[in-house]
Amino acid sequence: MNLENIKTLGELRKTGYESKSIKDELRENLISKMMSNETVFKGVHGYENTVIPELERAILSKHNINLLGLRGQAKTRLARLMVNLLDEYIPVVEGSEINDDPLNPISRFAIELINEKGDDTPIFWLHRNDRFAEKLATPDVTVADIIGDVDPIKAANLKLSYADDRVIHYGMIPRANRCIFVINELPDLQARIQVALFNILQEGDIQIRGFKLRLPLDMQFVFTANPEDYTNRGSIVTPLKDRIGSQILTHYPEDIETAKTITQQEANKVASQKEFIQVPELAKDLLEQIVFEARDSEYIDAKSGVSARLSISAFENLLSTAERRAILSGDSETMIRLNDFDGIIPAITGKVELVYEGEQEGAQVVAETLIKRAIKTLFPTYFPEIKKLEKQNEETPYDDIISWFFNADEDFELLDDYSEEAYKKELDKINPLDDFLNQHQPNMNKNDAYFVKEFVLWALVEFKKLSKYRFAEGTQFKDPYGSFINGL
Repeated sequence: MNLENIKTLGELRKTGYESKSIKDELRENLISKMMSNETVFKGVHGYENTVIPELERAILSKHNINLLGLRGQAKTRLARLMVNLLDEYIPVVEGSEINDDPLNPISRFAIELINEKGDDTPIFWLHRNDRFAEKLATPDVTVADIIGDVDPIKAANLKLSYADDRVIHYGMIPRANRCIFVINELPDLQARIQVALFNILQEGDIQIRGFKLRLPLDMQFVFTANPEDYTNRGSIVTPLKDRIGSQILTHYPEDIETAKTITQQEANKVASQKEFIQVPELAKDLLEQIVFEARDSEYIDAKSGVSARLSISAFENLLSTAERRAILSGDSETMIRLNDFDGIIPAITGKVELVYEGEQEGAQVVAETLIKRAIKTLFPTYFPEIKKLEKQNEETPYDDIISWFFNADEDFELLDDYSEEAYKKELDKINPLDDFLNQHQPNMNKNDAYFVKEFVLWALVEFKKLSKYRFAEGTQFKDPYGSFINGL
């Protein structure tokens, strides 16, 4: 059936079209997708066994929903993806401000138009993409914004008194009739505004400046809230919470693989960067581990959370750091280096809330500490553990590497502006590193070898087996005791 050809109420009735509420639409289309094993919430990862089943149960129960979680947990994205569960098109009375259903009109305008024109009442078809409305709750939001107010200009133009309900200008919620309506950061909404939502959610009437209109709006409400808001900025008033059917807790990715999938999906990679910058898997793991360390850090406010946007921005910065370096050194292709991770520090410092101890340390130092901790945490998953205490004369897999630095005739330096050739040539000087990688990571991608070599050096520094000095042009590695003994 070509819906565009149906332009009047009479033609619509002849097709046998039956109206249904938005919650029934969502429920029936969800059941249909579940029966055909179709993925409903595409592009959302890590919620397959936690949040999404709860969200589907709420839709099946025809509940209004509150998504409760820290920032950067895909709450708004989940709400937007619910649009895909709506029918592709629905009929609307032409000229209606509140998307009146031709078979079940609720506004005075639509009722009078249908009484006047009957089957000749014009209709149009509203696409599901136009059935999503969103409002960020801020303390300055008014009842007029979201519900409506008396419009004196409309009263003057129509020559009507203020006692006539036709002088009302509808707010965002009535205009989103038959739509999904999202209110982000609900606790930021003033309590008196939250109270104004009571009747809309439960009784289906709205109150504007003394008017009490029976307006049974047909809506799917989705609210989002951050747990910290309950104490820091405001709260959801209890009667409103009581009227929200399901409260669903969201969470951050629980493992590095899921976090990597999200970052790679969301990062805005420039086409040219994809072509000539190689990113080892270990570098991607390290980037995500930095974010995991931030969420557990005593320097960062856990209540505020560490958004998934941190890893996305950091990955974009990492690529751009390598790109800038390659442009300056004249390389046609390059690989991520560990020194490039200095370039992600602005992404970290701009996206974390420091507690008092963190402020004392300074944002730069905290960011550098997170990178060091991530290296220390990841290292044992790839290579043998480095013990704090070792027995005298006990051999370790790292002895040859450490001895190389002890016996080195000159300082080993990795300069930031090294070309790709010079960088590799410098790392190739450390012969024991090749034997070490062949023994402990024989199946490693050979293209990633140089990043892994640098990773081993940084880890040996963190485990106090080598020392590292950062200077303006690059990084110097040396045996922590060699220079002292040589001096003697």
